[in-house]
Amino acid sequence: MNNLIKRALTGIIFVAILLGALCFHPILYLLVFSLITALSLWEFYGLIKYYENANIQRMISCIGGAYLFIATFAYANGLTDGKIFLPYILFMMYTFIAELYNNVSNPINNWSFTLLAQVYCAGSFSLLNFITSTPNTPGEVVFNPIYTIALFVFIWLNDTGAYLVGSRIGKRRLFERISPKKSWEGFFGGLIVVLAASQAFAWYAPEISWYNWLGLSFSIVLFGTWGDLTESLLKRTLGVKDSGNLLPGHGGMLDRFDSVMMAIPATYIYIELFIRN
Repeated sequence: MNNLIKRALTGIIFVAILLGALCFHPILYLLVFSLITALSLWEFYGLIKYYENANIQRMISCIGGAYLFIATFAYANGLTDGKIFLPYILFMMYTFIAELYNNVSNPINNWSFTLLAQVYCAGSFSLLNFITSTPNTPGEVVFNPIYTIALFVFIWLNDTGAYLVGSRIGKRRLFERISPKKSWEGFFGGLIVVLAASQAFAWYAPEISWYNWLGLSFSIVLFGTWGDLTESLLKRTLGVKDSGNLLPGHGGMLDRFDSVMMAIPATYIYIELFIRN
């Protein structure tokens, strides 16, 4: 019971911070998600035991990823031009050059782990800026968090629906080799909940057609499930249960954002192909 209360309180605070950051002010959104990006990178590098005895390099890589998020925010909101990405390119160059002086037996592993984390964590979160910032007129960009709010709400509802249905009637394993507890019944249970919820967004934001809300919600569930399985594969490969312990009762940052990591690119692609065009 104590763990259930701890989990519930953490979840409420977690949701309140994310929704508050998205709804209150763009600068608050920038600060919160820059921090989330940095913490996710720090956790990832710790999870794979890379930088275990080199916290300076670990910190530089986390700052580099957070900078990418800040740079894409500025660029997507029309605050600057492409030159904002030059420091990040310099960071990428540093990543390769630094291994010349580290004198390790397999520098390819270090390059691979660094770049994987940048793509997986920093790259995914940075795409949020192109989802929340909506082109209005040439040269003008408007901060519009409706898609990002929908993304997180759909992910949360899918997790809840999949758990409630799967824990009661789940029999057919969805991907037993990687995640033995997930079932097809749970997948479709979560999907139905999200498809229904998408029509509430269609009522709230009628400028987007109901069928596009359905398509967007389906994409989020599908790729969110793959994202969950991807992190499960990562943890199973490394032999760990949770990615961290930063969030009491929930594990680490990657445990909470695993579905989001894959759903963000899918959301951006769907919006660009079927909604904004």
